[in-house]
Amino acid sequence: MKTQRIVNVGVGGQGNLLASNLLGQDALDAGLPVVVSEIHGMAQRGGVVESAVIIGEAKSPIVAEAEADIIVSFEPVETLRILTKAHKDTLVISNTRPLPPFTVAIGQAAYPDPQEAMKIIAKKVKRLVAFDGQALAEQAKNPLSLNMVMLGALFAAGDLPVPVASIKKMIKQNSKERFLAANLTAFDLGFKAASQA
Repeated sequence: MKTQRIVNVGVGGQGNLLASNLLGQDALDAGLPVVVSEIHGMAQRGGVVESAVIIGEAKSPIVAEAEADIIVSFEPVETLRILTKAHKDTLVISNTRPLPPFTVAIGQAAYPDPQEAMKIIAKKVKRLVAFDGQALAEQAKNPLSLNMVMLGALFAAGDLPVPVASIKKMIKQNSKERFLAANLTAFDLGFKAASQA
C-alpha cells in the first residue's frame, strides 16, 4: 500500500481538525496504519490551524516540506501559504471563498486576489481542484459544514484507500442529530463539485 500524506489547513472555526479526525478514525476502522497530527495556531482568533493524516507506513507524524501528496485547504490564502509542503505530483483541493484575517479588516494588510492565487497554485502542482466550498455549505443549509464539503471533495478526488460508505457512517456517528442531514448533503455536494472539476 502506498503511503498517503494528507494535509488539511484552514482558519480557526472552519472545522478542519474534525475532518482530519473523521478520516483518521475511518482509516483506523478499516485496519489501515494511520497517524493524525494537529498544529494549532491562534484558532480562537481566526489563526491558522493545520492538521495531517498519514495513511500507510510513516516514521513521523509531521508532513515536511515537499512531502504532502494531498493538500486540502479551507481558505485560499492558506493554500498559498502551505504550498511549500507540495511537490510536483501533489493534488490540491482548495476552497476559493476568502476569510480575510483581522489585520486585513483593520487595514494593516492586503488580501491577495483568490483567482490569481489559484493560477499560481495550478502551475506548481499536478492537479488543482478549486471551488467555492462555502457556497456549497450554505446550500446544504449549514454554513458551518464547510469541513464536510471539503471532506467530500477529498473522497472524490483523492483516490483514498477507504470507501465513501464508511466515511459517511463515520459522519453519522459523529454528527449531532440536528446537523446530520446538512452534513451528509454538504459531503455529497463537495464530492460532486470535485468529481466535475
